[in-house]
Amino acid sequence: MRQIDALVLLSTVVAHTSCVTAGSLPRGVGPEFAKFYEGKSTFTCIGHPSIVLKSSQINDNACDCPDGSDEPGTAACSYLDPLSPEQPLPSSLTGTTNTTNVLPGFWCANEGHIGTYVPFVYVNDGVCDYDLCCDGSEEFAHVGGVKCKNRCGPIGKEWRRVDQERKQARERATKVRQALVTESRELRGKVVGRISYLTQEIKTLTVKRDELKAKLDEIEQEERGKVVQGEGPGGKLGVLLGLSKKRVQELRDTLDEVLDQRDDLQDKVEDLENILRKFKEEYNPNFNDEGVKAAVKSWEDYAAKAANEKKPSLLESDILEVLKEDGENNGINWNEFMEEAGSDADILYNFEAYLPSFLRDYLHVKLNSLRVWLIENGMLADNPKSGSESKRLGAARGNFEAADNEVAGKQSKLIDEQRDLEKDYGPDEIFRALQGKCVSIDSGEYEYELCWLDKTRQKSKKGHGDTIMGNFIAIDTEMADEEDRVDGKGLGQGPRMVLRYDNGQGCWNGPNRRTDVWLACAEKEEIWRVSESEKCVYKMEVGTPAACEDVQEPAARAKDEL
Repeated sequence: MRQIDALVLLSTVVAHTSCVTAGSLPRGVGPEFAKFYEGKSTFTCIGHPSIVLKSSQINDNACDCPDGSDEPGTAACSYLDPLSPEQPLPSSLTGTTNTTNVLPGFWCANEGHIGTYVPFVYVNDGVCDYDLCCDGSEEFAHVGGVKCKNRCGPIGKEWRRVDQERKQARERATKVRQALVTESRELRGKVVGRISYLTQEIKTLTVKRDELKAKLDEIEQEERGKVVQGEGPGGKLGVLLGLSKKRVQELRDTLDEVLDQRDDLQDKVEDLENILRKFKEEYNPNFNDEGVKAAVKSWEDYAAKAANEKKPSLLESDILEVLKEDGENNGINWNEFMEEAGSDADILYNFEAYLPSFLRDYLHVKLNSLRVWLIENGMLADNPKSGSESKRLGAARGNFEAADNEVAGKQSKLIDEQRDLEKDYGPDEIFRALQGKCVSIDSGEYEYELCWLDKTRQKSKKGHGDTIMGNFIAIDTEMADEEDRVDGKGLGQGPRMVLRYDNGQGCWNGPNRRTDVWLACAEKEEIWRVSESEKCVYKMEVGTPAACEDVQEPAARAKDEL
């Protein structure tokens, strides 16, 4: 059976105000044009009212009207049909400006099925066009002995069965879509709830963090105002005593090294003196050498000066006494001193403890502020570093940092939730319920996978690894021009949602891969076809309830309108 072009005009029966019987109209006249033909002795060309014909000229197989309206039931004016091959105009119509048939085609009533217009070029062409004219009325002349039986009964019955299945499938798909919309709204509500909770939680944590920061600043100021800091034997002054002990030991070590160097130098001096003394005793005074005489004279002056010098008052025993370890004879017992110094220094430092309570706090704050002011203005040395801060200060700093990190973490989560709320999830945010879910199809050598609002992949069955065909970037709309498929798995005609996946893995000597995912209404998510329209540019045709129209019951629509 001939497959007609997609531009063939199809129409259902249009209700007409006057009751028209089949016998009162010329052959091939559709219901919406009946008013131009019924009950008239003459006929006026529809597109050219100035041309009036006899009623006998209708369907006389001669094209008398420039718009072909006088031949609704023959192929005489088929050259005016936009779908027919181009033919030269008859000489009677040469010079006319209207060369298009005003009628959409030959009307097949198709009782028991759906009435349809057939292109005039198909009338009496010897072919039974049952896909359009199931009643066979377009072959009324029986050209070539062809007789087309009326098959509208079984064809109409099968069409109604298929149509009923399609309606039921659409209804089921619509219910699935409604469930997805409900789920998406619940998910959105959870996001809104998390944003509200995080906002309130951040406010509470910020107050707590600010309090901990104020406490940390207060403790830092107090610690900075103290004379010294430190732990262990000796209390606060014990640190200074420890530093003093360390310094004394360094001086002892240095003095010991100096003594060693002195002994080495004394040995060298003695050796030189012996050499010069022997030189003076053995040289020949009669030898007239001015350099030798000058050297001998210098030695004599040196020897005389050394004989007259006083011996150093610092005895070797005195130096050795200084080098003794702590606690030996007259050495310092540092441990005992530090233990005694600790409690006394603390009592002296905390003298305000002896004051009445109403003066104690006041003086403590004032003295602490005074110490800090003296330190900041260079009149008092800052605290020496003992290598670690006090436990109290460390705990305060740790509490503040933990609270600050917690606030920062909550703020980061809040930003993510707010971005999610602003993201485009399509109509009714339906893809919020599908996000992260995947659907795939086996296609011979490869398996293709679509992950909603994430990625598209090409998976090799030969162990070559996965290839990213694109990363989701946007939801778009485009016009589809495909005809409906027999299996129902087609895009059809009209606007379709298209998901754009871009910037996938690069092709060899080509661009980065990208995928356009075309969506059509279906009862479940499934990939129908994958094609490569051009190098590294893929087209996925996918069925999903998310692409179905939001069909509401009349009662629901009326309620919305109210």
